[in-house]
Amino acid sequence: MNTERREFLRQLTCVLPGLAALAQTTSAQAAAEQQPPAHDMSAMPPGWVGSEVIVQVLYPQFTALDLIGPHYFLSSLMGAKVLLAARTKDPVSSDTGVKIVPDITFAECPEKIDLLCVPGGTTGTLQAMQDAETMAFMRKAGAAARIVSSVCTGSLILGAAGLLKGRKATSHWLVKDLLPLFGATPSDERVVEDGRVITAAGVTAGMDFGLHMSTKWRDRDYTDCLALLAEYDPHPPTTAGDPAKAPAKIRKLMTDMLAGFHQKVEAIGKGG
Repeated sequence: MNTERREFLRQLTCVLPGLAALAQTTSAQAAAEQQPPAHDMSAMPPGWVGSEVIVQVLYPQFTALDLIGPHYFLSSLMGAKVLLAARTKDPVSSDTGVKIVPDITFAECPEKIDLLCVPGGTTGTLQAMQDAETMAFMRKAGAAARIVSSVCTGSLILGAAGLLKGRKATSHWLVKDLLPLFGATPSDERVVEDGRVITAAGVTAGMDFGLHMSTKWRDRDYTDCLALLAEYDPHPPTTAGDPAKAPAKIRKLMTDMLAGFHQKVEAIGKGG
């Protein structure tokens, strides 16, 4: 074998692996381009994309599901922007120890808000109702927001901010009877809409509220898609979750256990 032929073969062995790798890469890219996208939006109606600005309020010892339940559906509204607001950007602990990191402080909250939503709690809610900074924010943002809303005892915070006067509203069943102290008329509905005020009953009703907003801002088909994606079709092993169906002894047990909370809310409502 002459010198020129040996040099040719040497160069060929250097080039071939690179060509093979390039061919494999090109083939893989072509295959990837032919794969359907993870989320195919080609059949999406144009009305399914909005531009809402949603602010969910955080305060220490809030009930986590009051926030996360509606957040799942609200953040699934295409085009909507969901912001978590608190006094500072430090993580905020729920009443079960779940820590949530705020997106913005109260001072950084946008002036244009389509939906302001506040979760409930017990001890944390009482503290929020008496916290000057939180109440000042709720009054200012609540006056500017297109819709103000709450989940569970979060309606007490709306009430303390003067946002429930003359409205029908709901709350957790334990304190719903105290809503008149804040100028509201109690309702037994799970989600109550009265003008620009929307309130949801206890804890899990926040998920119903999230779907309610989907129907209000998108349409029924969109809401059906969200419900199906979440497999939201609860069949609990008990009917005691409905206060009207709960055994009397269970209602008494829970009422007695949280009597102190009820008394403190009543005192705040009466100006104590």
